[in-house]
Amino acid sequence: MAKKLAFDRVLFATVATLIGVGLVMVYSASAALARPDGLNQFLVRQAVAAVVGAIGMAVVMHIDYRLLRSKPVIYGLVAGSLFLLVVVLFAPTLNNVRRWLFLGGVSIQPSELAKLALVPFLAYQIERKQDRINSASLLLPCVGVAGLMSLLVVREPDMGTAVLLASTMVLMLFLAGLSWRWVAGGALLAIPTAWILVRSSPYRFERMVAFLAPEKDPLGAGFQALQSLIAVGSGGVTGLGPGQSMQKLYFLPYPHTDFIYAIVGEELGMLGAAALVALFCIVLWRGMRAGLNAPDAFGRYLAWGFTGILVLQALLNVSVAIALFPTKGIPLPFVSYGGCSLVVSMAASGVLLNVSQHG
Repeated sequence: MAKKLAFDRVLFATVATLIGVGLVMVYSASAALARPDGLNQFLVRQAVAAVVGAIGMAVVMHIDYRLLRSKPVIYGLVAGSLFLLVVVLFAPTLNNVRRWLFLGGVSIQPSELAKLALVPFLAYQIERKQDRINSASLLLPCVGVAGLMSLLVVREPDMGTAVLLASTMVLMLFLAGLSWRWVAGGALLAIPTAWILVRSSPYRFERMVAFLAPEKDPLGAGFQALQSLIAVGSGGVTGLGPGQSMQKLYFLPYPHTDFIYAIVGEELGMLGAAALVALFCIVLWRGMRAGLNAPDAFGRYLAWGFTGILVLQALLNVSVAIALFPTKGIPLPFVSYGGCSLVVSMAASGVLLNVSQHG
């Protein structure tokens, strides 16, 4: 009888806990925005997304991750992702941005799907050219695809996700053995590029100025950062209690999406906020462990890439909530409201659990 492969139960339990915390916090943070009849449409949609994500995660867990290594799958994912990233630029604007495609009442965010295409592509390239990590034959396709995806995402505009995609590429190449010279050169190039992007957009420049001194414009560009800090500070050590947040009552914009961590800090206090960070540290630990124990290089970098993209995104979101990073519209994986983000995060977790079975 064939041996049944066992997945990482610690990672599975951690992801399930994050999803459960997310459902509770979405319900709490969106209470003031819910329908007058008492039905919380945000919770219903998030719960439906969680069910869809659970099905997707189960499917991904039971399909050998090495099937992703095939060239038609790799390049098909990249081509499909780039196509959607171009199409969304011609979609109607929502909140002055073009980030969503609406098909049959379902919203799709191409920038989220790009994560599922970029990481397997980079893992595939690194495995094929392990002996040429610092050569143009590896760097050109990796930088080309990641750079093109990031450029299209910036055009939406969504600079936060663009930074995330580029950072994930650098992380995977660095873990593969990329020379410090290339890392330093990339950083020197990234600094002026980021400055040009900030200066070319009035709203980005306002956010940068507000990040440096939010108190100078407390009712304008610095409003979100200050209200988020008020929420985190109001929670103290133990918090005001579940559902007792005051900042979600129209003081803090988007309390159930971009700034849900601030509501966690307000309602559950420093202890609850620290516990949430600890859960992501467990994801980091188990994801890196799955990569170390993977039977091949493709599985190793696939696990490390998806671990990196989940943890880096969480780091960016938390940093924005506590004003360590300029305000960006980037969700907290598994926790923030957003069906596409939740499904993609669960699919990425499914890949990690798949790789862990073969360790």
